[in-house]
Amino acid sequence: MGYYDSQDPNNKSTQQGHYSSEPRHTEPQERYRKKKGKGRTALSAFGGAVLGGLIVVMSTPALSSLGWLPYEIDGNTPNEQVNSTQIDNSEPSQAVNLNVSSGITDAVEKVSDAVVGVTNMQQGDIFSQQEAAEGTGSGVIYKKEGGKAYVVTNNHVVEGANELTVTLTDGTDVPATLLGADLITDLAVLEIDDEHVDTVATFGNSENLRAGEPAIAIGNPLGQSFASSVTQGIISATERSIPVDLDGDGQPDWNAEVLQTDAAINPGNSGGALININGEVIGINSMKIAQSAVEGIGFSIPTAVAEPIISDLETFGEVKRPQLGVGIRSLADIPVQHRTGTLNLPEDIENGVVVTSVAPNSSAQKAGLQEYDVIVQIDGEDLNEGADLRRFLYTDRKVGDTVTVTLYRDGEKQDIDVQLQEPQSF
Repeated sequence: MGYYDSQDPNNKSTQQGHYSSEPRHTEPQERYRKKKGKGRTALSAFGGAVLGGLIVVMSTPALSSLGWLPYEIDGNTPNEQVNSTQIDNSEPSQAVNLNVSSGITDAVEKVSDAVVGVTNMQQGDIFSQQEAAEGTGSGVIYKKEGGKAYVVTNNHVVEGANELTVTLTDGTDVPATLLGADLITDLAVLEIDDEHVDTVATFGNSENLRAGEPAIAIGNPLGQSFASSVTQGIISATERSIPVDLDGDGQPDWNAEVLQTDAAINPGNSGGALININGEVIGINSMKIAQSAVEGIGFSIPTAVAEPIISDLETFGEVKRPQLGVGIRSLADIPVQHRTGTLNLPEDIENGVVVTSVAPNSSAQKAGLQEYDVIVQIDGEDLNEGADLRRFLYTDRKVGDTVTVTLYRDGEKQDIDVQLQEPQSF
C-alpha cells in the first residue's frame, strides 16, 4: 500500500490516493459492448442539445426585432449586472492602505537612539566580604542642553550605586551623575555629557491614551547583550492603581498609578521607553507581574505622572511634596479591642488612618494633631488606608495649601485646619 500524486489518473506514480499492487480486474466483453452502446446514445443527446441551443441564440435577435419577445435585446450595451447589484463606474475606485508594520518601524527609528543602557556599580563591603556587584537597566534621554544630556530611569535601577554608567546605542560608555531619585514613583534622573548624544526623545500625552492602542517597549532586557530590543503590544488599561510597599513592612504605602501593557517587559527593560505609534514616549517602563501563571502584564509610569517628577528631580534633586508630618498606620491593621478601647472609637468607624507619631516643627504639630488621633477624612474625602492620605497630598495638593482634617480623638469627632509645609523625610 502506498500514496501517489493525482496529475495523471492512469499513472500510479502521480495519482493521489491509495493504490494496490494487485492487477486491475477486466470486465467481460458483453458488458463492455453494452456500455459502449449507452455511450453512443449519450453522445447523440448531447449533440442535439448543443445544436438546439445554437438555433435559439441565433434566432433571438430576429424574434426581438419582430416584437415577438417580451423584452428587448440591446447588442451595443454590455451587461453590468452582477448579483443584482449595479456597478457604478462614474468615479474611479480608491484603495486605502494601512501599513502598520511601516508605522511601527518608523516610530522605533524615531526614538530608539534615545533609549540607553544604565549600569549600576556597587562596591563590595570589606566587613561582610561582599564582592562588587553590577546591575543593568535602561533609560531615556529626554533633554539636551548646555553641553549636558538628561536621562530618566527607575529609582530601583540606580539605587545603592557607587558608580553609574550610561551606554549609548553606538556602544559608547559615558559616566553619569545622579541628580535625584524618588522612591515613591520609582523615578530617577541622570546627567551625562552630550558629546555623543544625537537623539532626544519626545514625550507624548498619556492622558489621551485609550485601551487597545498600539504600544511599543524599547529597552535592554537582560543587559547589553540584548540592547535596543523592541517588543510590540497594546495598551491593556490606561488607569491601574498598584499597591506598593516602600518600607518592606508588608503593608502598602503607596498606590502607583500606571499604564498596563502586554508588550513584553523583562528584567533590564526597567527605565526604558513605552512609545506610541507616533514615536512619542508615553510611559517609563517600571515593573511586571512575574508569576508562573501570569503572562503579558507589565506596567509603565505614564508621562502625565512622570513629567512633573522629572522636573523636580532635575531642578531640586528631590520631589517637592506637601506633608502633614505624621507617622500613620491604617486603622484596618489595628486589633479590634484597641479600636474601641485604646482609641475609644465608635463601633461604626472601620476605616481611617491612625497617627502613630508627630514630627517636631511639622505642620501637624503646629496645628495640634496628636498621637492616636484617627483621621477619617481630608477636605471631605474619605480615607480607607494610609495610601489614600499620601495619594491625596501628593497628587491633589501642593506646599502652602490649607486642608481640613476630620478626625476622632477620644471618641469625639472634630475638624482641624492644617497648612501643608515642605516635605520631611518619608
